[in-house]
Amino acid sequence: MKKSTAHIIHEYGPFPDTGSVHGVSYDGRHIWFANGDKLVALHPANGKTLRSIDVPANAGTAFDGRHLYQIASDHIQKIDPESGRVLGTIPLPETVGASGLAWGEGMLWAGGYQDRRIYQIDPDSGAVLRVIESNRFVTGISWAGDELWHGTWEDGASELRRIDPDTGEVLETINMPAQTGVSGLESNGGNLLFCGGGDSGKIRVVRRA
Repeated sequence: MKKSTAHIIHEYGPFPDTGSVHGVSYDGRHIWFANGDKLVALHPANGKTLRSIDVPANAGTAFDGRHLYQIASDHIQKIDPESGRVLGTIPLPETVGASGLAWGEGMLWAGGYQDRRIYQIDPDSGAVLRVIESNRFVTGISWAGDELWHGTWEDGASELRRIDPDTGEVLETINMPAQTGVSGLESNGGNLLFCGGGDSGKIRVVRRA
């Protein structure tokens, strides 16, 4: 297994009216983050917040190339990012603390925080198609190309993990600095990972080796 220490190249925030950063996503132009009661669009070049969508946003965020998806307690909202309208909802599996959310392989992937699982979910029906077991709290999920990553945050320690999407085997870990938690995770499609920073109110950018 490959191990390294996180190379944080930039930090955004803290942001106005944001006590905590939950989910994080990227639509190719803007970083979107969930701050509890809204989704906020951030310009990655200058770090300015551009607009927001008023929806319950207390956990993971994802983007499928056209729509945003946002966890709100026990369900996932499908959102038109242009109008801000909620187009529909699908149920979440009965899990202990839904956390991260990602889009990959035409499916949604949701993290179960305390039950240490990742669920592959049909985006139309909400049916759980597969469950991947972890041995750490899952606090963010992202697909970087064909690589599945998830964040952890437990006992003051946090890391980014690349796992085998079929077996759950940990293939690579990137250790975050002490007391630097990960709450939400997204790839830019290349070698950068955007990491929500929980109640620090920040988003940290980690460059993969």
